[in-house]
Amino acid sequence: MLGFVDDRFAPVGAVFEDGLAGGAEVGASVCVNVDGQTVVDLWGGFADAAGTRPWQQDTIVNVYSCTKTMTALTALLLADRGEVDLAAPVSRYWPQFAANGKDNVTVAHLLSHSSGLSGWAQPIEAADLYDWAKVTGLLAAQAPFWPPGTASGYHVLTQGYLVGEVVRRITGRTLGTVFRQEFAEPLGADFHIGLPADEDARVAEMIPPAGGTTPFADLTALQANAATNPQLDVAATDSRAWRGAEIPAANGTSNARAMATILAVLACGGVAAGRRLLSEAGCRRALEIQVEGRDLILNLPLRFGLGFAVAAQLMPNPNTLYWGGLGGSLVIVDLDARTTFAYAPNRMGDPLADVRGLGLAMAMWEAMALR
Repeated sequence: MLGFVDDRFAPVGAVFEDGLAGGAEVGASVCVNVDGQTVVDLWGGFADAAGTRPWQQDTIVNVYSCTKTMTALTALLLADRGEVDLAAPVSRYWPQFAANGKDNVTVAHLLSHSSGLSGWAQPIEAADLYDWAKVTGLLAAQAPFWPPGTASGYHVLTQGYLVGEVVRRITGRTLGTVFRQEFAEPLGADFHIGLPADEDARVAEMIPPAGGTTPFADLTALQANAATNPQLDVAATDSRAWRGAEIPAANGTSNARAMATILAVLACGGVAAGRRLLSEAGCRRALEIQVEGRDLILNLPLRFGLGFAVAAQLMPNPNTLYWGGLGGSLVIVDLDARTTFAYAPNRMGDPLADVRGLGLAMAMWEAMALR
């Protein structure tokens, strides 16, 4: 284990070191930011399954659905500037989207996974994910799977394309470009939605779980569509096609330090690195509950705000945003404590039983309670 941990947060370091020593990890990074200051920045283990490449300070890894938090942050920025009305119909910005009964689907429905577009109605291949025009065109043309706004159904891959196309229509730039120019570059944060080829050598290998990546044994038709259309192979994350594409729900490449640095904008009322990027009210909009109940895809009780899940039962503070990625990556933004937590591993855990990130976060909260 290498890096830095403030004495007060030594329990986080101990849990992380135990994970590395006990085999729960191959390689990983964890970071905690409190009130704009980094108090934990640790990394260790190996960037490959063979154990030949040590995990370095600048190692980055596919963080899967933690990418959605950066997509949401980008949408919140445009809303804060008045460039998008989150309560407006998507068709105001993307006229073709009104087809097949979607004229009343709002941008907020996209951010809260309640638009009814949890997957593609037509069969697609994994290679189609690299064809932005095709996959967004199919989503614009199809009918929702359930009445929009009545329930959430996790938009595993589609959310990034849906929000991203709204962003593109408004700004004339891809979502990855807007995110890079407005957040990653100004904050010096190593998060990429569309990774340049000359950064490939720094990327850690994703190591799939022994039991596979589908969390449920008996899938409903809706769950099966989200999980298998298209069928994805973890090995694809090692390809140049995957890394270089913009899949704003799933292919972000980063580490814990970068995720904590960027999302500290929300925890700290819109200010990061001495500059104001959002208003405080614009940050707190993420907490506005849009839909709650048992998610139709994940089959878990969830409360979705604008782009994030809000305050799970185990979290000590109610104004807390969170989301995780397939394989174990996790981000938490505790607005009450002005604290941001991020964790990024390369050994993918069991989708239903992976508590590595939560264990680190609990150690963080326990350390904070002792002050």
